Amino acid sequence: MNTDLMIALPEITLFALASLVLIVDAFSKDPLHVWTYRLTQLSLLLTFALVITSTPDIAFNSSFISDAMSSTLKAFICGITFVVFLYSYEYLKENKSIKGEYFVLGLFAVLGMMIMASAYSLLSLYLGLELLSLSLYTMVAMQRNFDSASEAAMKYFILGALASGMLLYGISMIYGLTGQLQLHDIAVAIKSGSINHSYLVFGMIFLIIGMAFKLGAAPFHMWLPDVYQGAPTSVTLFISTAPKLAAFAMMMRILVDGLLPLMADWQSILMILAVLSMAVGNVIAIAQTNIKRMLAYSTIAHVGFLFLGLIAGTATGFSGSMFYIISYALMTMGCFGMVILLGRNDFEAEMLGDFKGLSERSPWFAFIMLCLMFSMAGVPPFLGFWSKWFVLKELVASGFVELAAVAVFFSIIGAFYYLRIIKLMYFDKATTMTAVKSSKQMRMVLSVNGLLILFLGLAPNALMALCLSALAG
Repeated sequence: MNTDLMIALPEITLFALASLVLIVDAFSKDPLHVWTYRLTQLSLLLTFALVITSTPDIAFNSSFISDAMSSTLKAFICGITFVVFLYSYEYLKENKSIKGEYFVLGLFAVLGMMIMASAYSLLSLYLGLELLSLSLYTMVAMQRNFDSASEAAMKYFILGALASGMLLYGISMIYGLTGQLQLHDIAVAIKSGSINHSYLVFGMIFLIIGMAFKLGAAPFHMWLPDVYQGAPTSVTLFISTAPKLAAFAMMMRILVDGLLPLMADWQSILMILAVLSMAVGNVIAIAQTNIKRMLAYSTIAHVGFLFLGLIAGTATGFSGSMFYIISYALMTMGCFGMVILLGRNDFEAEMLGDFKGLSERSPWFAFIMLCLMFSMAGVPPFLGFWSKWFVLKELVASGFVELAAVAVFFSIIGAFYYLRIIKLMYFDKATTMTAVKSSKQMRMVLSVNGLLILFLGLAPNALMALCLSALAG
């Protein structure tokens, strides 16, 4: 048991620290919740240190695993959440809406993500997912004085509960057929060939529906645009980044660790979801005037690309998907950071028109946004180009040439709405010359975020090697 507890030490530590932050915040009289914020960031740094020093092993009767993939994803989840909380604190402070519960719920959400990354049983996976989901539902609804936030939370909760039910039904089907909950044992049972194939596929479909909802893949995307637009920008920023890494981990655990013998079947389903997601996301995003809503449809399109690496069905293909989701999280974090930067106490810069003439108001941050938009569009030499190239290369190598061609076609369509923002910043007249004001810390971190997208694009081998060692080893 002691060995099991040591393997799960990062999660146990994070749970203890999140509880400590909750107690400190409950007794704090500071309206800015400075100590709550500092302890939250310290908790993430300590958890990050424990994750990168953890050793590979299996614990709790094969329900929990610490391996290269889980450690890499958990490290990025902690690092990305650290920056997200920094951006969020600036936003909440500027809007005079700081609540300590935001950071407490954020830490419990991170705990759920870490459990999902290390889950090696369908039950532990579901436990992590529900811990994450319940935290996110509450975070969306925190600003009760905004009708849009309450509406977004209601839609998210109802549709999320439906998706969780689908996932749980799929879990019950797979357990009923195989008699196993551990993913490795499920794979062995399926490989034996003694179970009716049609029933297995039926259960698998429900699992994929649940996972597709959590990622926001079409046609299970209906919650995404409304939640992104309706939730406070700090919450949208959080939802759009680290939880996507946890959702990718969930897909890898279920489809690769548990249902690999059914690969031909789930490849076919993922092909349909990928094409639908790329089509719906890229085409509808063109019509959007709200940047948060545009980035929501952009997310749907990127999820389609994420599936391509999984469809390839090889270890390097899976590594390509991991590279893609990490790149996406870094890019999205910067985009919402820019929205927060341009906002003020009485104003949210969430319309595309708010970016008009940004090159006149702030040439440096117009350049940062240019790096982010070019990367999102997949323009070389930015990081987004390599993430698309990686998955497309593996897709072609696996013989899915037509699907790769479809992906390139929709990627070209998608470039339009990213380049439109660059056009607004550099070629349109500014509607206001109000100075861009924010703390030095916010400016520095956002600048590093944008430049990282450029530098990782110029030298992508380190991140590629990290993903390959995590999954292809």
